[in-house]
Amino acid sequence: MSRYRVVHTSRFDYSAEVRASYNEARMTPAQSRGQNVLECDIVVSPCTSRYEYTDYWGTRVTAFEVLQAHQHLEIVAHALVDLPAAVTASQKAQELTWDHLRDPGLRDRLSAYLTTSPATAVPEEVVHLARECTVGRSPHEAAEIICRALREEMEYVPGVTTVHTPAVDAWAERKGVCQDIAHVTVGALRAVGIPALYVSGYYYPGSPDDTSQATVVGQSHAWVEWWTDRWHPFDPTNRTWVGGEHVVTARGREYSDVPPLKGVFAGGGSSDLTVTVEMTREVP
Repeated sequence: MSRYRVVHTSRFDYSAEVRASYNEARMTPAQSRGQNVLECDIVVSPCTSRYEYTDYWGTRVTAFEVLQAHQHLEIVAHALVDLPAAVTASQKAQELTWDHLRDPGLRDRLSAYLTTSPATAVPEEVVHLARECTVGRSPHEAAEIICRALREEMEYVPGVTTVHTPAVDAWAERKGVCQDIAHVTVGALRAVGIPALYVSGYYYPGSPDDTSQATVVGQSHAWVEWWTDRWHPFDPTNRTWVGGEHVVTARGREYSDVPPLKGVFAGGGSSDLTVTVEMTREVP
C-alpha cells in the first residue's frame, strides 16, 4: 500500500475585474476500487457559496459561485489517500471470451463505454491496428497489446494539442500528451468491442521505493480502464499497469466528463491560469 498527500492548486489571474463566476471542481480523489480517501478538502478564495454533489459518473463535484468583484480566483484541493498495491500477474489474468463481450445484455449495460464520440473516434488505420492485436488473443490480452501498440506509434510531446483536440487529430500528428494517448486508446478499445473508460487523476513521478517523504512536483494525469469481467486500469502513456503511483479523481467516457475545473465568468477580459500539483509519499 502507498499513501500520498496531494495538494492541487489552480489560480486564475484576470486582466480586468470579474463581476461574477460560476464553477465546478472535480479535484476530490475517488473513494472506490481499493483507493481509500483519508482526508480531503477544497478551499476556494474568494467564494460566495458552494455545495457538493455526485455526478452521473460517480465523481464528487464541488460547485461554487463568486458573486463579488474579483481579479484573482484560487482553488486549492488537499487530500490524503491510501492506494492499493500494484496489479500482479495473477490479478491480470481473465478468461472472458469475445462471445461474452458480444452479449446484448452486457452491451446494453455498458453501452456508454462502447459508444464513440468526436473526442474518442479513431480513424480506420487505428481500428485496423487494434483488430490485428485481437487475433489469437482473449479480450483482456488484446486490450493490453492494443495499449502498448498505440503508445509505440505516439510520441509524448506537450504543447502540440489542447484539451479540445480530438483523438483523430492527435493520431494524425502521432504526438500529444496523456489525455490524447488515453483518448486514442479508449477509441481503439471500443472499436473492437471492449468497454473502456477515461480516467483522470494524479501520477507520482518518484521512485516507488522512495521513503524520504519529500514533496515532489506531481502530474495531473490520464489513463484508461477496460472491462473484461471487471475493470482493469492501465496507463498507456507510461506503459504500465496502474498501481501505487496513480491517484484517481474521476472516471467517465472522455475528458469532457471529468475536467478538474470548468465554469463561466462575466467580465474579466482574458485570464492566466497557473496550476501546480504537489505530492508527498507518507508512511502509512
